[in-house]
Amino acid sequence: MLLLAVDTSGKHGSIALARCATDDACEVIEVAALSGGTFSAELVPQIASLLDKHGLIKADIGGFAVVTGPGSFTGLRIGLAVVKALAEVWAKPIAAVSLLEAVARAGRSGGRVLAALDGERNEVFQGEYEVNSEGTHLIRELLFARDEWLESAVDAAIVTPDNKLAEAARAKRLRVIEVDRPRSDAIAQLGWKKIASGKTISPEALEAAYVGRSESELFVKGG
Repeated sequence: MLLLAVDTSGKHGSIALARCATDDACEVIEVAALSGGTFSAELVPQIASLLDKHGLIKADIGGFAVVTGPGSFTGLRIGLAVVKALAEVWAKPIAAVSLLEAVARAGRSGGRVLAALDGERNEVFQGEYEVNSEGTHLIRELLFARDEWLESAVDAAIVTPDNKLAEAARAKRLRVIEVDRPRSDAIAQLGWKKIASGKTISPEALEAAYVGRSESELFVKGG
């Protein structure tokens, strides 16, 4: 299967083409960068250019993997809208991938893992996972105030691509694994596992995944 992976969740994004086979990891053909702030004008032409470069057309795409969050609302909306349209026209499966799950896998650590992303405004997106040889199993995803996040991140490996979060955690003597921010090639690998196991979503149901606040944060803020 030819898989197209799309990530427009951050200030910069990327798309990837990969060939995926049953029970095997995907062979990434190419990753193309997307410039922040121009996703709406750049995404569709970049997809067309990448396909043309490799002698392919949109109808060759067998499935899609797309980041559904957390991240920029505007960026996510653009990426999801394009994937929705293409998947509906060609009747192809979609795998919805959490960026937090990709971060957790990038840490290459087993057991309880806390994937952390800077949510700005002194907040942190956290995904709590159990990682083993069979895969990544979500426990919960929450939005924390930064101080509250540090208090919650005990007895687990913290995996983050954000240097400031890593430094804050190290200052608390917490175990930290600092990684590069996952690109769309990593999204393709996770998306393929979901498609191969039948964990797909329809274009109509595809939407941005919003991470909710922790219970204590809701209490404090009256949310």
